[in-house]
Amino acid sequence: MTIYHAAAPGVRIVEFSSRWREDFARLNLEWLRRWFVVEPIDEQVLHDPETHLLAGGGQVLFALLGEGDAQRAVGTVALRNDGDGVHELTKMAVQPDLRGAGIGRALLLAAIQAHVELGGRELYLESSSFLAPALALYESAGFVHHPAPRPGSHYARADVHMIWQPPPA
Repeated sequence: MTIYHAAAPGVRIVEFSSRWREDFARLNLEWLRRWFVVEPIDEQVLHDPETHLLAGGGQVLFALLGEGDAQRAVGTVALRNDGDGVHELTKMAVQPDLRGAGIGRALLLAAIQAHVELGGRELYLESSSFLAPALALYESAGFVHHPAPRPGSHYARADVHMIWQPPPA
């Protein structure tokens, strides 16, 4: 299991383990129900990430807080593999009482790192103009706005489309 270095104190970013499977759904469903509605595609992916993300070459990462048996998942993010080095950044959520503590940034940077390590050539995301703090976070990590959705865009709530621009070498 790869462990990513997190910027948030006391938080470790780790790859998927079945131990955290229910937390993937819990964290995302809380967020979706708070701000939007849960769409059918959300239900499918959140309740079976092994089939919808991992089996296709994607990744699911978790932000863990605590040590040993006291560890708990407090955030998550996923990369969905579209093939040919293209990944979608998706299903990013942080526990409500810990938002603003740097966990989202740590997850985002770990997902970008994973994309690069997978040999990715394009990383994109779909979001909502309603989520100004999230958009600012994405922009600060190098995502730029793309004027049109990608073919096959699958979220009714998505009116913002962004592509990650790697920093110049």
